[in-house]
Amino acid sequence: MIQKQYTSFEAIEQDLKILNLERQIDEEKLRLSIQNTKKELYPVNVLGGMAPIIQKVAISLIAKKILRKIG
Repeated sequence: MIQKQYTSFEAIEQDLKILNLERQIDEEKLRLSIQNTKKELYPVNVLGGMAPIIQKVAISLIAKKILRKIG
């Protein structure tokens, strides 16, 4: 990292304000990321992704039972 040489306190304060705002932005991004992760891990969402697989298995089991009764 290149060290910056300051010539005034105003320049230092301006950079400190910028760094503070960048930190706040990063904190908000982290909060949003955590919220999105929590939403993705809700049981409804996790099971929702498995729904097509469960449907296929259920349909095949039902079809086998019907075919056994018929045949």
